[in-house]
Amino acid sequence: MKIADGVKMMELSMNMGGIQSSIHPTLIWDDNNVILVDAGLPGGLPDIKEEMNKTGVSFDKLDKIIITHQDMDHIGGLPDILRESDHEIKVLAHEEDKPYIQGEKRLNKITPERREQLEKQLKSMPEEQRNAMQKLFQNPPTAKVDETLKDEVELPYCGGIRIIHTPGHTPGHIVLYLKQSKILIAGDLLNIIDGELVGPNPQHTPNMDSALKSLQKLTQYDIEKVITYHGGLYTENPNQKIAELNK
Repeated sequence: MKIADGVKMMELSMNMGGIQSSIHPTLIWDDNNVILVDAGLPGGLPDIKEEMNKTGVSFDKLDKIIITHQDMDHIGGLPDILRESDHEIKVLAHEEDKPYIQGEKRLNKITPERREQLEKQLKSMPEEQRNAMQKLFQNPPTAKVDETLKDEVELPYCGGIRIIHTPGHTPGHIVLYLKQSKILIAGDLLNIIDGELVGPNPQHTPNMDSALKSLQKLTQYDIEKVITYHGGLYTENPNQKIAELNK
């Protein structure tokens, strides 16, 4: 879905542990840059290419990938994308999540408790799919981070992209504010449930206190549209809704 000039919200199908849902990477572009925000799961490259082609933006022009955080459904597609490209694509992420994305540290949510939960979910899956999921969590995808990002840095692309460090969901979680279109790309800091904008999911947020403090940063921005990775697009007076979430 194209939601502004040079901004498209993708909708990709996701199956994690037998649970079917949709995820929403974002494509941002201008005459000089094509940027993908988050890379989906392994195997999702054909769908990403198709979404780009529908918009008239060639995969061959993709030159940057910004990762909002280290979770599997955000970094899983990185290796496939980088292998497929015949030119350099720079990967950008916050410095706190860099070692996890590069495989120097184990993803911070692959805990013994999470593994036990996953094993229970996998029992009901077909053997081939179960084996693939086990392999994925035993050997998570990794990629080199070419440029680290810091809080309040403004990238000079596509009308200006403001980086906002919003730890809690992961140590290096970031959201992006697109100055030109007043769009917030919220990663997993915000979600949409039953049409309502809500905060971070406690089940998947190890440090809720930090995440709730991160929400307060958003009140400084004039936001007209929010893209949530899990939920999609929210446009019903997001400034007011974000203020209510901070009460």
